Amino acid sequence: MSLNLRQNSIIFLLIEKMKITFYKVNLEKRFPLAISRGVNYKSENIFLCLEKDGIRAWGEAAPGITEGASSSLKVQQILEEFISQGIEGKSIQSLYDIAKIQQVPPCAYVALDTALWDWTAKKAGLPLYQMLGFSKPQIPTSVTIGINPPEVVKERIPLLLDGTTVRSLKIKLGSPQGLDADKSMFEQVVKSTQNYDVKLRVDANGGWDVPQAQHMMQWLADRKVDYIEQPLKEGEESQLKHLYKDRPLPIYLDESCRFAENIPTFASHVDGVNMKLMKCGGITEALRIISTARAHGLKTMIGCMSESSVAIAAAASISGGIDHIDLDSHYNLNPDPSNGAPMINGITSPLDIPGHGAELKEEFYA
Repeated sequence: MSLNLRQNSIIFLLIEKMKITFYKVNLEKRFPLAISRGVNYKSENIFLCLEKDGIRAWGEAAPGITEGASSSLKVQQILEEFISQGIEGKSIQSLYDIAKIQQVPPCAYVALDTALWDWTAKKAGLPLYQMLGFSKPQIPTSVTIGINPPEVVKERIPLLLDGTTVRSLKIKLGSPQGLDADKSMFEQVVKSTQNYDVKLRVDANGGWDVPQAQHMMQWLADRKVDYIEQPLKEGEESQLKHLYKDRPLPIYLDESCRFAENIPTFASHVDGVNMKLMKCGGITEALRIISTARAHGLKTMIGCMSESSVAIAAAASISGGIDHIDLDSHYNLNPDPSNGAPMINGITSPLDIPGHGAELKEEFYA
């Protein structure tokens, strides 16, 4: 039996000896993020605080239209309804499976899943990455540059790189203005980074068709790009075979890979998959994606959406087992309402404290 107490944007769920509180927080970006599908200036995320046995744990949900819950209000309502069914006495894995059967949107459920993992690690007195059997990540994170005119890129890159330890950039292409715009932007990236020691990767976010992707992959390979991510739209996976044969760059899928069960359908035509906690529903499914990808001989990547340090720290806790890392959204917040996922020598690193190591700052909920 649960009791709901609503106070503005805060909901308290009292379930047996467990207390769950929701907080709405606006996340403002330093720089707007433009991709092939549109521009993101800010988001309103839900932070879930789970308290039991004197332990406080945190999770975060970033609403997304493509992920099944388009607003913080919707996320909050969905989670409240699910939790009110009763979550005590069930394993983290079984709760995830129940949520999936009930079609709880992953971008909502992730808040509960990561809070439960955070609580469990804190109860064990271990950093989450250690409890899960991972080492600390050694791979630098990519920092993302959205679709922009060359003159904006010229100004932006020094702001991202000067005085930092950033060692990799992910460039968003797939401009609605076409391949000429993509090339002009990327040529400026190459020019502006020539005095920095950084690797370049490209994410088209499904912005190309097959002929465009074939052309751009070779063009980008000639400019020393590491890999291409999501060259074709989600739903066009059957066309990947035309890109995979004689490919000049490794191909990774993002939007096309939401759950572990998706991987066998395209495993023979890609080199790797990009998982996101907001896309798969949390650490529980991310662990399954890692195992399934490895079973199919694929590389792995972990990325993010519009997230603060709470969600990023949870993702960083499994990134020691990942081949490529793209955990950078919290670096583009002004301010980050959370703490706990710092950049150390270019690496988004989990802290050596119990749990995933992040929490919402007190001034955002006190």
